[in-house]
Amino acid sequence: MDFLTPEFFSGLAAIVLLDLVLAGDNAIVIALAARNLPRHLQKKAVFWGTFGAVAVRVALTFVVIWLLKLPGLMLAGGLLLLPIAWKLLKPGEHDPNVAAASGFWSALRTIVVADALMGLDNVLAIAGAAKGHMVLVVLGLAISVPLVVWGSTLILKLIHRFPIIIYIGAGAIAWTAARMIAHDHLVAAWFDARPWAPWLLDALLVLGICGGGWLWARRARHKALA
Repeated sequence: MDFLTPEFFSGLAAIVLLDLVLAGDNAIVIALAARNLPRHLQKKAVFWGTFGAVAVRVALTFVVIWLLKLPGLMLAGGLLLLPIAWKLLKPGEHDPNVAAASGFWSALRTIVVADALMGLDNVLAIAGAAKGHMVLVVLGLAISVPLVVWGSTLILKLIHRFPIIIYIGAGAIAWTAARMIAHDHLVAAWFDARPWAPWLLDALLVLGICGGGWLWARRARHKALA
């Protein structure tokens, strides 16, 4: 992937979008872990905890990108992303339960460990969108992480106020899953021989996830009103 090309910028935009949409739980983890600390330590814990979490996430993403080069694993990764996209459209099922830490180092450890465990969906989605380009991963994290840390409250309010953001994010994950599946070494030759097939897979997965999520939400609202 060359720099300053439409493919590079579209990949960067996808990574930033995925990070922001998937960051709700991570922002809550940071807030919950540091909420009992004195005010002067809260900002310090948030900053260094986020720094450590980003370092762990970059390392995990590097490992995942390397693993996805093995035949069959990109196909498996794409399939694993689909339930992540579906879960994103089901509010109330992905709120973390993180106890408040009693001290600075305890808060720091909680933020890093919890973010690493909960960030596996981010890592898989970003690795798929990056297509092996680590510069995209680093740039995407460098842009999105400050927004998540200092604008997490605003991001969460925007997501609640404009649910379409969640659908756009879920659609981006489904699209990334489709791209990963179509580019896996085991099936790439079949897709390459049929230029229409990747586009059809894109449409089926994006419409299936977003349309299915919309129908599920509509049915849930009807049950709540009944």
